[in-house]
Amino acid sequence: MSVLEKNQRRKKRHRRVRKKIHGTSDRPRLCVFKSLNHIYVQMINDEEGHTLVAVSSLSPELKSFQGTKTEVAREVGKLVGKKALENNLEKAVYDRGGYLYHGRVKTLAEGARESGLVF
Repeated sequence: MSVLEKNQRRKKRHRRVRKKIHGTSDRPRLCVFKSLNHIYVQMINDEEGHTLVAVSSLSPELKSFQGTKTEVAREVGKLVGKKALENNLEKAVYDRGGYLYHGRVKTLAEGARESGLVF
């Protein structure tokens, strides 16, 4: 199985999930994308099409953090939760982006919950 086929299957799953998940201004969508080395998270208001909060493993706050990719994902989750609470966003809808809910995707969600985000 090639990487292209794997990514196409992931995108197909993501489209299927996105039919049901919708972010609002009260409860934005917490969207996850992971690449081979980094992980990216956005809180999106789908009604207006605006990104409210965006954090990644490349963010300046996390540049100096050393650890495994899973540990970095937990820190990204904590940071997105902290930034969301600063913007008065307490609830979210978790959009795992077509990825299986384990590993970095699960750890990121746990980190966001640790910082006080509810989903």
